[in-house]
Amino acid sequence: MVAPKHIVSAATIVLNERNEILLIKGPRRGWEMPGGQVEEGESLKDAAIRETKEESGIDVEVTKFCGIFQNVSASICNTLFLARPVGGELTTTPESLEVGYFPIEEALKMVNWGNFKQRIEYCLDEELHPFFVEFSLPL
Repeated sequence: MVAPKHIVSAATIVLNERNEILLIKGPRRGWEMPGGQVEEGESLKDAAIRETKEESGIDVEVTKFCGIFQNVSASICNTLFLARPVGGELTTTPESLEVGYFPIEEALKMVNWGNFKQRIEYCLDEELHPFFVEFSLPL
C-alpha cells in the first residue's frame, strides 16, 4: 500500500485595527496572504500562527476558523483563519520579498495568483463561514 501524499496548509487573513489586510509578496506567486504547510504533530491553528510569524514578522491571535479550499487534483487542503496582530514587526524574508498592510479594496487588486483573491473574499464574508470549496488544478 502506498502512503498518502496529501499536503495540508494553513493561512491567515490578518486584519489590523484600521481594517487593513496583511499581505506578503512571494517570489513565485506575488502578493498573497501568509501561510504554508502544516508540520507533523502541529495543529492547523498553530501552523497558521507560525507561518504568519515566519513570513511577515507579525505575531497573531487567531480569531476564527473560516473554511477550507481543497485542490482535489493536487491533493492539497488549505485551511483559512481570520486573525489579528498582537505584536512583532513587519519583516521581509526569502519567502516574502515585501510585506505590508493594505486597504481591503487595494489588497484584492494586488492578489492575482489562482483563487487566492476568492479565498480572501470568502474569509471576509462571515455569512459564508464555514465554507468548503473543492476545485481541481494541477500543480
